[in-house]
Order: sequence, then C-alpha cells, then structure tokens
Amino acid sequence: MASDPLTLLLASALKSCRLKVELKEQQFQVNYRVVELEALYDVGLAVASTLDLDRLSEEILLRAVSLLDARRGALYILEDGRYRLDRTFGGEAAPWLTTDDPKLRQFLTEGGEAPAHLLPGARYLLGVPIEVESGPRGLIAAGDKESRRGVGPFLVSDRRTLSLFANQAALALENARLHLQALEKERLEREMHLAAQIQRQILPKGAPAVPGYELMGWYRPARQVGGDYYDLFLHEDGRVGLVVGDVSGKGMPAALMVSTLHSGLRLLLDQRGFGPGMLERLNRHIVESSAANKFITLLLTELTPETGELHYLNAGHNPGILMRRDGRAEELAPGGVPLGLLPGARFRGGLLTLAPGDLVCIYSDGITEAASPDDEEFGMERLIDLLRAERGRPLAEVMAAIPHAVGEFSQGLPQGDDQTLVLLRRE
Repeated sequence: MASDPLTLLLASALKSCRLKVELKEQQFQVNYRVVELEALYDVGLAVASTLDLDRLSEEILLRAVSLLDARRGALYILEDGRYRLDRTFGGEAAPWLTTDDPKLRQFLTEGGEAPAHLLPGARYLLGVPIEVESGPRGLIAAGDKESRRGVGPFLVSDRRTLSLFANQAALALENARLHLQALEKERLEREMHLAAQIQRQILPKGAPAVPGYELMGWYRPARQVGGDYYDLFLHEDGRVGLVVGDVSGKGMPAALMVSTLHSGLRLLLDQRGFGPGMLERLNRHIVESSAANKFITLLLTELTPETGELHYLNAGHNPGILMRRDGRAEELAPGGVPLGLLPGARFRGGLLTLAPGDLVCIYSDGITEAASPDDEEFGMERLIDLLRAERGRPLAEVMAAIPHAVGEFSQGLPQGDDQTLVLLRRE
C-alpha cells in the first residue's frame, strides 16, 4: 500500500530538521574545537616564551587553571623518584606524592578517584601527567570547575584540553631544564678555566739555579684543574725550599685551597722561618680558612747547599725518597697529621745530609697509586727500584722515566689522580 503523501512529506521534514540539528551541533563542536586549539596555541606560546624555571612553573599553573575555569590547582615536579609540590593556586596541596601509588596512577591515566590528600577540600579533581619521550617530568592537578551554580565536575573535553596543554608544558619544562643544564655547564667551565689560571700562576715557572745541584719539578693534573701543588724557591741567604702538597678534592675549591696554602706558606716562611712552629701556625691557618672536610698533605724541605743538609717536615704526605749514590734508599717519613684536620696538631722535623750523587725524590700519591688493569698499584717499591736503576742518568732523563714507567704500568687507563714530582740531586 502506497504511503500517504502527507505522511511522506512530514517524515522528510522531520528528517531534514534532525539533520539541521546534527549539523548545528557538529558546527558548534568544530567552532569549540577551533576556539580550544586557538586558546591552547596562545597558551603554548606564552608558556614557551620563557626559559626561567620559576617563571615557567608559575605560568604553567596559572594557564592550566584558567583554561579549565578551575578554582584550585597544583603543579608537581618529579624529583628523586617522587612528585614534589612546586606551587599551588587557590589552596593547599600535598607536599609530596609517590610515583608508585596505584590510586594516583589510575587518577592520572584513567580519571579514577584522586588521592584524598592531593587537593584537600576540593570536591572535583582532574589531573594529567607531564611527560616527555624520556619519561615523566611532573603532573598538573586542578580542582572545582566554576559553574553558574558554584562549582561542578570537569567535562570529558577538559581532560583532553589539559592533556594537550600538559604536552606543551612538558616541552617547555624540558627546554628550560636543558637550558639550565647548559648554563650550569658553562658556569663550571668558567670556574675550571679560572681555577686553571690560578694554578698556572702559582706553580713555579722553572727551577732556581743552585750551584752544585740539579733541581727539577713536574706536574700533570688528572683533569683540567688538580689538587696537587709544588714549589721550588731560593731564599736570599742561598737556602733552597722544595715543597709538594696534595689538597683534598678537585676543581675550583681545591684550586682556591692551593692558593691559600701557597700564600700562607710563603708568608710564614718569611716571618717565622723553617721549622715545626711555622708548620703548626700554617696548620691553624688552614683549619680556620677551609671547610671541615678539607685537608692538605705536605712535604716541605729546606736545603743548605754548602753543607748538603736537608731539613724536612712531613705533614701526612707520602714519604719522600733519598736514593744514595750506592743504591741505598732512605725515607723522609711523616712527622705529623695532614694540615687542616686538627687545630692543635704538632709536628716534628727530620734531617738528612746529601752526599755527591745522592738523589731526592718528592712525589704525590698519583704516582704510587696509579693502577694497572688488574687494579694493582704502581707502589713505592717500584718507584724506588726505578730510581735505583736510573740514578746515574741526567736528571731530565730520570724525570721523564718515572711518568713513562707509570704510563706503561697503567696500560692506557685514564689517569686517576694528579701526578707531581720534584727531583733534587747533588752533583
């Protein structure tokens, strides 16, 4: 039976009306999406315009709250395996959140129930993670969406909006973090360059000429700046000073401590002369001017060229070696603790007499503690044997033989510590 023409007309009109409503709704969604994307674009530009982490964090939170018309908000940054509260808006928030909380993970990924302590007092909560390709960086949480009747729940589209914004925030935070790392690296490089300059100015430019003696110093840092120190100097009355020190630590702090040691030692030698009293005063100076965990080992000698008498003071340093012309070895052993450990430390000196052909070697532990691939140390015995074998050669060749032997022993392993040598031989 054919349909009534009026019925067909009404059905067609109804269908057309429904299509118009659907088209209108679709157009509204398209317009809303365009507005949403434009807002996200503007927000993204604002967030990406700064590399200052503090300003960036504040901008991220305020923009997130504004996008969602939320009354509350909190920004968390991942730190040491936990989410640390960076800042809040509109109320308090939990100071820390654990990353292994299953309730928190479900809340961030699936929109489940939020942990009660996240935004205390908020009725409605929404949160999304801030992530980059390498992993999470933090999270954004918002609470209590504004509505005509006060506050209400967040919409499904709000999660999408906040997730898109979190992607932009993640990129901005990562750029700011990398920028901060670059600035820190640049600062450290400047410090290292300055420390290297300080060290170059302090180390002697050459050895003083002492009739009847050969004298030579050598230094190779493990890094750009090291903690070793040596000096060779000639007093007005002809006495010769030799010193090797090893400052704990590396970099700028060690370089500054070396500078303190250098100036304090030179000044006290001029004022008080060589002896235990001078070293005890220097120790008090180091204690007063350095951190509690910093110290210096030091071997200081003073030679009277006419007699060959060598007075020495050893504050916790590696024993110096006196290689006699006939191959017998004697030690310049420690007579006190390292400088900077005990304010009332006492020291005692020693005395040796150099005969013609005798050789003195003062060194830092970077020589004797150089390790082989089998983790065996070069050791003092190898150094003594090397000095015994090389003692008759020119001093420059003896000096070159020691780091060469240490390098062969290490078999190409990176230098683990600064290496310093001072050699003195009576002709």
